[in-house]
Amino acid sequence: MNADKSDFVPIYDSLVAEHGDVPAEAREAAEEIQREAAEALDWSTVRGGG
Repeated sequence: MNADKSDFVPIYDSLVAEHGDVPAEAREAAEEIQREAAEALDWSTVRGGG
């Protein structure tokens, strides 16, 4: 059986309508966590002695 990718679009659209765009929401959350982690681990503002 050879399924065309366009056959899955209506299924995906109905899932997005029912549950929201979970992959996009997860990607946005991951990007925000990466920004926060980069800021928390940024030692460039630390200067001098200890």
